[in-house]
Amino acid sequence: MPDPGLYLRTLRHLKPVQIRYRLYYTLRRQYRRIFRFHYPMAIRATGYPLTLTQSLPNAPVWQGGNRFLFLNLKHNFGHAINWNFIGHGKLWAYHLNYFDFLRQDEMGKAEGLRLIYDFIRQSGRNREGMEPYPLSLRVVNWIKFLSRHQIQDKAIDASLFAQLYILMNNLEFHLMGNHLLENGFALLWGARYFNDDRLCATADEILQTELEEQVLPDGAHFELSPMYHAIMLERVLDAVNLLQNTGDTTGQLLPLLSQKAALMMGWLNQFSFASGEFPLFNDCSSGMAADTKALQDYAACLKIQADQVPLCASGYRILKTRHCELSVDAGPIGPAYLPAHGHCDMLSFVLMVDGDPYLVDTGVSTYETGPRRQYERSTAAHNTVTMDGTEQSEIWGSFRVGRRAKIDILKDTSDQVIAQHNGFASVHRRRFSTRPQDITIEDWLLPGGKGIARFHFTLHRKVILEDDQLICDALCMRFSKRCNVWLESYQYAVGFNRLATGDCVCVAFNDHLLTEIDIKT
Repeated sequence: MPDPGLYLRTLRHLKPVQIRYRLYYTLRRQYRRIFRFHYPMAIRATGYPLTLTQSLPNAPVWQGGNRFLFLNLKHNFGHAINWNFIGHGKLWAYHLNYFDFLRQDEMGKAEGLRLIYDFIRQSGRNREGMEPYPLSLRVVNWIKFLSRHQIQDKAIDASLFAQLYILMNNLEFHLMGNHLLENGFALLWGARYFNDDRLCATADEILQTELEEQVLPDGAHFELSPMYHAIMLERVLDAVNLLQNTGDTTGQLLPLLSQKAALMMGWLNQFSFASGEFPLFNDCSSGMAADTKALQDYAACLKIQADQVPLCASGYRILKTRHCELSVDAGPIGPAYLPAHGHCDMLSFVLMVDGDPYLVDTGVSTYETGPRRQYERSTAAHNTVTMDGTEQSEIWGSFRVGRRAKIDILKDTSDQVIAQHNGFASVHRRRFSTRPQDITIEDWLLPGGKGIARFHFTLHRKVILEDDQLICDALCMRFSKRCNVWLESYQYAVGFNRLATGDCVCVAFNDHLLTEIDIKT
């Protein structure tokens, strides 16, 4: 069990509203258990299918019948779906209850209605699916499905309105961040579908407040996960789509959404590689969000033009030469009150050469508490320096952080970034420099100390150590004299619940390390 000091170092960063709502929801839950309170699962209301611009489709996760594939794990429910199934973990259960599969091309009207009706029959005993986050995503997906097929159904409308009532009573102010933003988007869709003024007022208040805070001046989403940035950008574009087609009652929300969508699109354009991929910094995994090209096309369809502001507040930087794209993480672990998706990856980097990945982030394969989750958030899992086995920041549990390192950018030009953090007993300073045919990375531990720099190579790259240099296809690396270099294997997260073995180069050094990377063309 974590010591009281760790709890204190974690809780001290929370906003008062988070603490207040945590206490309120905890006490309310106890009170309701005593008096056996239950929400109504149906409230009579009339919904009106919307006319919308085509939004992005979903990947084929529904496999026909009662078979599903989420997070690279298949499950066949046979004759009856258990919507509260947690055999593959909580995140898998969430995905089942999102109903994203209603947006896949293979999903027809009859099958979609069958699955919705089946959910409604079990909704009273569905604990996982009635949590505010999956409920929020499901509301939007149901409304999109009903609108696409122009379905008016009293039973579905009654269930939808009851779910919105539950959401209004359980808004995630205790968590904030992308969770609260998703709550706001769901209420906005519900308000337009049911023409409900109360839902509309709450949605407007949440979205206007949270969008101003959560979209940083350079356009990055403030939780600093490129994956969640892409997810939230799609949500903003969906809301633009909704208001462009149904009208903006206040005249303020649509301009704000359009402005934030343009900023977010501009950030993603800058930070994505030429291939359209983006680095997997912090909580990121392949295939979990729409790719850059799909989001660019969707934005263009909605007449949203990217607003490209120079990278600044996010701390992310990208240095480019004729052959290389070097992405640098010089940002904080996340918002002070919400570092849940943050990793110990300060001063880490990702390197592409002629559009091919060479040095990569190890990615994320799980959100479940345990050794793997702890490792994937750790300093050693990233292309940066460890010192004396100390983590940059005090990560624990699945999403918690106690003590946090502070990072500062000292120099920032088109071909050089110098930054440092104070997460160790000594300050770790790192300089990235690029020239047309080479990259230099220089590390200092100030005032001194012993460190290990790690460089994680992508899968299927053959890494060869020869004398004082390392050769890997088009890349040659040389290190300072008087350092110890060795190869070790590591587990790369191909996606959630999928691991593969790659090579990691480890370099032990005292005080100072110079790493020179030559690119052979």
